[in-house]
Amino acid sequence: MSARVEQFQALVTSQPENELFRFSLAQALIAAARDNEAIPHLELCVAKKADWMLPRILLGKLLLKSGQTDRARRLLEDALQLAIAQDHEDSAAELQAIIAVM
Repeated sequence: MSARVEQFQALVTSQPENELFRFSLAQALIAAARDNEAIPHLELCVAKKADWMLPRILLGKLLLKSGQTDRARRLLEDALQLAIAQDHEDSAAELQAIIAVM
């Protein structure tokens, strides 16, 4: 297990409802090529914060990669609406490009 994964796993163990620790663990798991393990942590982040764009993008990309296209599309479309509402032009452009080829 990588040091970053271990570090954030310890934080999640100490505070399992902390979505920031969960998000950091998910990012560490993705960096360690452990995408499937990151999914439940990103799902918790999405469930806890309706206006948090980045977990939706990451989760949508992971679901798309794993063949869960319908679920991925819903998340990525939600993320696109958040990107537009929050003036994240680069993210909006990236999401439009992903959605266009789905």
